Amino acid sequence: MNMKFFNRLSNWYFSKKSLPYWCIFWIDCAVTFVSYLFIYQQINSGAKALSILGQLSMLFAIFTLFHAIGFRIFHTYDGILRYSSFIDLQRVFYAVTFGAVLSAITKDMLLSTHFFPGVEIEYRNIVLGALISTLVLWAIRVIAKTIFDVSLSDYNIKHAFIYGVKEGGIGLAKQIKNSKPMKFKLMGFISDDAEIKHHHLTGTKVYAPDQNTIRKMRNNNISTLLISPGAINVFRANKDFQDALLAEGIHIYMPTTQEWNRNEQQQLKDVSIEDLLPRDEISIDMESVGSMLHGKRILITGSAGSIGSEMVRQIAKYSPAELILIDSAETPQHDIRLMMAKQFPDIKAETIVTTICSKSRMEHIFKTYLPDYVFHAAAYKHVPMMENNPCESIQNNVYGTKILADLAVKYGVKKFVMISTDKAVNPTNVMGCSKRICEIYVQSLNKAIEEGIINGKTQFVTTRFGNVLGSNGSVIPLFKKQIKAGGPVTVTDPRIIRYFMLIPEACKLVLEAGTKGNGGEIFVFDMGKPVKIADMAQRMINLSGAKNVEIKYTGLRAGEKLYEEVLNEKESTKPSFHDKIRIAEVREYDYTEVSKQIDDLIEKSKLYDEMLTVKIMKEIVPEYKSNNSIYEKLDK
Repeated sequence: MNMKFFNRLSNWYFSKKSLPYWCIFWIDCAVTFVSYLFIYQQINSGAKALSILGQLSMLFAIFTLFHAIGFRIFHTYDGILRYSSFIDLQRVFYAVTFGAVLSAITKDMLLSTHFFPGVEIEYRNIVLGALISTLVLWAIRVIAKTIFDVSLSDYNIKHAFIYGVKEGGIGLAKQIKNSKPMKFKLMGFISDDAEIKHHHLTGTKVYAPDQNTIRKMRNNNISTLLISPGAINVFRANKDFQDALLAEGIHIYMPTTQEWNRNEQQQLKDVSIEDLLPRDEISIDMESVGSMLHGKRILITGSAGSIGSEMVRQIAKYSPAELILIDSAETPQHDIRLMMAKQFPDIKAETIVTTICSKSRMEHIFKTYLPDYVFHAAAYKHVPMMENNPCESIQNNVYGTKILADLAVKYGVKKFVMISTDKAVNPTNVMGCSKRICEIYVQSLNKAIEEGIINGKTQFVTTRFGNVLGSNGSVIPLFKKQIKAGGPVTVTDPRIIRYFMLIPEACKLVLEAGTKGNGGEIFVFDMGKPVKIADMAQRMINLSGAKNVEIKYTGLRAGEKLYEEVLNEKESTKPSFHDKIRIAEVREYDYTEVSKQIDDLIEKSKLYDEMLTVKIMKEIVPEYKSNNSIYEKLDK
């Protein structure tokens, strides 16, 4: 019964942030008063102490007041008892010593008054009283800290397993054991290595990543899994085990870096859906890329967008001579300006609000700044929106790209890098077809330059990849909002799959392909394994901890297809300078013919005859077959 009461009291105390400072102050004063009274009783007879208890209490109250002044001067009550350190013990010693000295100095004067008849106090009473007081005050702080550290109360401590052993796992285990205050209590390891399964490390057992371990965690109230730095890729690939953990409501923490530094504490963060998607780590030789960009004038379109803004950040690290940043969105572009001023104040950056469809404005920019590199990320990209607005898609995506490409040749740009999409392969929608037309134009222009038909030196490179995680308008931010609102989470079709890549990874590949390409290539990025959108939605629901959030299927949107392709059926690929980048071998087009067709398409788009516009698009790109769209009638 007593033990049960103690545990409940411990739980109550450690559930609080801390005792109020006034509470600690009065406890310290009470200890001091009782210490002096105890010592007097021990030195003298109990009967004598009892006969003059009133006078003694008044005298020791005055002594306690002197000590209270010391407590105030040395701030002994400011600290949290459970986090007491040697410094806190020093403060107690100084405060009690201060009070004892004042008590000793004033003792004779106080006893000479008529308030303390019959009271005799020797200096040893004060010394011993101060000593006992100091020891008790120290003991209170040490005991509170010890109880907290050994976790007699597990109120705030999460029981945890560590996924991964080796150096990173062992290092993480030592880190959480030595952390103050303790946040996690290590209950075991999980490892894919069959040789060390059922062994013990640092006093805890090693388990396999299977259903038995899940049951073990459930039965022992183990609510947390910490991922070791060296085991991130292995854990990311084990989808079944992830799903089992999420289904049990296990809270997963992942390190912010995959590198273990024994001299630094590993920072942990809540795992996100981006962390769990299966993908291999992409290694890029960014130093060689940076050397090519260093000291160059670089123009980036769509600089305020998801891809464009990340490219701004990555390129700025390599000290270009100047950045010319173009975007039509005023507020996000202003955010880019503020970011550059704060993070890269030494980099000259021009943040320009305009549209790439303004030929005169673009010409003025090229003429003024004479960029060495152009990274073209600006585009209308949302499939349903462009399906409803095909003429705007042509005027922005195609006409804007043609303006930029022609000016790049005219003003001697060294390299022009166009960012395309996997939706350009066998396009089923207006957006994908518009990007394919852009690919065709810059590729044919590069060929014309190489053949001497067009006088210029610009090398045109195209990069093609799928969805990027966390981009503006992507499903992940949408799902997060829907989950927060209590659902439902809307998915178009349970069969729909997509390729995903992290924005920083995609941008690094763009930079490497763009700087190292020789011109005319369409670089295709290895997007890893495709992901079912419905599965991703369910995992996000499980990650959030939300209950009773359903998934609602709304049907395919206009122009949407169940799966994206990386290459056309008639295309093949060949290796490049990076194993994650392939070069698509595509059909070559005659520049003169292509240019004439595109000029006609642009002019027709200004009539805002949507059927006519899409009809011409299909003539330029014969593989464009509309899906779930009003334009399907044009394919018959």
